[in-house]
Amino acid sequence: MEAIKTSSYTIYFNEYCYTYLQEVLLPENYSTLFVLADTNTSQYCLPNFLAQVATELPIEIIEIEAGEINKSIETCIEVWHALTELGADRKSIVINLGGGVVTDLGGFVASTFKRGMDFINVPTSLLAMVDASVGGKTGVDLGILKNQIGIINNPTAVLIDINFLDTLPSNQMRSGLAEMLKHGLIADKNYWTQFFDLNNLTTDDLGQLIHESILIKNNIVEQDPKEKGIRKALNFGHTIGHAIESYFLENSAKEPLLHGEAIAIGMIIEAYLSLQQNLISINDYIEVKTVIENIFEKVDFNENDIAEIIKLLVHDKKNVSGEVQFVLLDKIGKTVINKTAENSLIVKAFADYKT
Repeated sequence: MEAIKTSSYTIYFNEYCYTYLQEVLLPENYSTLFVLADTNTSQYCLPNFLAQVATELPIEIIEIEAGEINKSIETCIEVWHALTELGADRKSIVINLGGGVVTDLGGFVASTFKRGMDFINVPTSLLAMVDASVGGKTGVDLGILKNQIGIINNPTAVLIDINFLDTLPSNQMRSGLAEMLKHGLIADKNYWTQFFDLNNLTTDDLGQLIHESILIKNNIVEQDPKEKGIRKALNFGHTIGHAIESYFLENSAKEPLLHGEAIAIGMIIEAYLSLQQNLISINDYIEVKTVIENIFEKVDFNENDIAEIIKLLVHDKKNVSGEVQFVLLDKIGKTVINKTAENSLIVKAFADYKT
């Protein structure tokens, strides 16, 4: 599969990942190799990864607890201490082996330790392959509030080995599909239509869809690296979705949702807002809702849930002067940014979601 070159780094696929590592992990380039993994990837991915890494560099493994709840500044402090105790210097390099929590947090840790060291992202989940590890966003949550602390800083490379997907449970695979669906909805209607029937999807098909999804995201990021304009389109479904994800994370009576599960709901809600603002047709809305609901199970919301989720919208990072701003669909394959919506309309959107 052909590598994707961005303005500042390259995304390699499958066997070319390890060819690249063999060429770059040399003593004249780096002093020490640190691999950051969580408890899941340490068990299921790390042994196979290390078996394919040919280097004379000393290798140190740093392990963190798995899960969004550990995507915190407290975990960063633990990793910074580990790097210090293990003798990391600015000529060290960090490989972040894991899902979005590991690549986001690991990128932030590397970007800030000793004012910056190189890092490579090796995403092991579908979500991280098509979204979290690409685009240079690094950072952590602030309590339950998603991605409030961080910087945009690009990795040295991103390495995507789709064989890691064999380690994922089905719900994690669906979570990644949400971001791929989003890429079609915001930028490429033909890509979107490829998700109408996933029953006959092969590994090769999935590899090609991942490649196309990254191309879509990279094209948007290259136009707007700092998210001042068009890059905001990548947040379709995320204003509502992040609020839902945060609410379910903090509420002990609720089962936490995976990122993609929350974003799937967010896309339906925000597609409804698009319909009510006469940006898309009723047929487009029904298509969006039907395709997403064929992949993701419905989640139940009561009136109190919806009220609390709406309260969380004020913390969305796209907001300006306290005004909640949405990315809405202009049609399938196109978006409009910086749109607003009354709370009453959001309540109606949730009501329609439940029907």
